[in-house]
Amino acid sequence: MRNSQSIGVFDSGVGGTSIWKEIIKALPNENTIYLADIANAPYGEKSAEKIIELSIKNTEKLINLDCKIIVVACNTATTNAIEILREKYKIPIIGIEPAIKPAALASKSKAIGILATKGTLSSALFHKTSSLYASDLKVIEVVGKGLVELIEADKIESEEMHELLEVYLQPMLSQNIDYLVLGCSHYPYLIPVLRTILPKNVTIIDSGQAVALQTKNILITNNLLNPHNDVVNHLLFSNASTTVLSKLTHSEKHKDLSVEYLEF
Repeated sequence: MRNSQSIGVFDSGVGGTSIWKEIIKALPNENTIYLADIANAPYGEKSAEKIIELSIKNTEKLINLDCKIIVVACNTATTNAIEILREKYKIPIIGIEPAIKPAALASKSKAIGILATKGTLSSALFHKTSSLYASDLKVIEVVGKGLVELIEADKIESEEMHELLEVYLQPMLSQNIDYLVLGCSHYPYLIPVLRTILPKNVTIIDSGQAVALQTKNILITNNLLNPHNDVVNHLLFSNASTTVLSKLTHSEKHKDLSVEYLEF
């Protein structure tokens, strides 16, 4: 019974669906439950105490929904709350943080850009990772203020989004970056827009595939893989509007996804 339980995933809003998509691609036999805490989005400007409080609330909701593993599909929640969540709960908990290491190792110009939320860039975990892998590089950190709000408002391709990204990328491009690290799970949805602004020599890196692989490894290690593939259920819940969540997750392959309102 435990093996057929769901993988639980949460984020401050719709952004974590970029991680969720990688998980269901890597683990096609697994059931999933996704919580979009849209009522409290974005987390990036909140205090560490508030981020921890919200992360605990979401984790407990997923445990109550009978999940066997939890993926914190939010950089801000991971960098501020992951250690506390792991101490508090016995269930395996996977985090997500900016992919600084692969960018730092691969950079030829020895300059990388990191676009993230204020909550991620100011966290102790981010600084620890950055000093560990990028101490000999030029690291240009930029807070993507307003980007999450525009994504949540279904304005990914808007003129306002394009103008904001041009402003945020300018200090990075002036320092000759060759890698751009996306430090927020919302930001992979901006890749088509980013491609219109960035030179071709700049590689964009996000953490989606790495998180999916880590989730698979932890399930294998704990003997939690679901051996059945007759019926796979994906339940997506929002505690506010479901419109953008539905738009970003429906596809030809997943026409019948259940996207519902849920109070949490």
